[in-house]
Amino acid sequence: MLVLLVIFIITAPLFHDAVPIELPRVDAGRLDDPPRVCRLDDPPRVLSVAIDAAGDVFIDGQPVERSEMAARLLAISAGDGQVELHLRADRGTRYERVAEVLADAQRAGLVKIAFVTEPLP
Repeated sequence: MLVLLVIFIITAPLFHDAVPIELPRVDAGRLDDPPRVCRLDDPPRVLSVAIDAAGDVFIDGQPVERSEMAARLLAISAGDGQVELHLRADRGTRYERVAEVLADAQRAGLVKIAFVTEPLP
């Protein structure tokens, strides 16, 4: 059992970066989480959205076409206020593409959006 736990701990970070993108580097600290009015056994669902340098969008590592983006986000959120969108955009991505994704997320009712960056060296 311990061996399986060690294997899981080693391989789990590999699944996080399924889409290779070059994140922008900024000097910003992590925000403190505001107090939540929910039970401890009800953690928020994290929705990972990545945009590569070519402007292709991936939701939880799966490619998504522009035409089905809004419907896909709406189906995932389904009125659940606990869904947090973590947006990882390549530094070469056009701002227009990022704005399109944010507009689709807003139409889907997602209000908790975090931009993922890398710290300065």
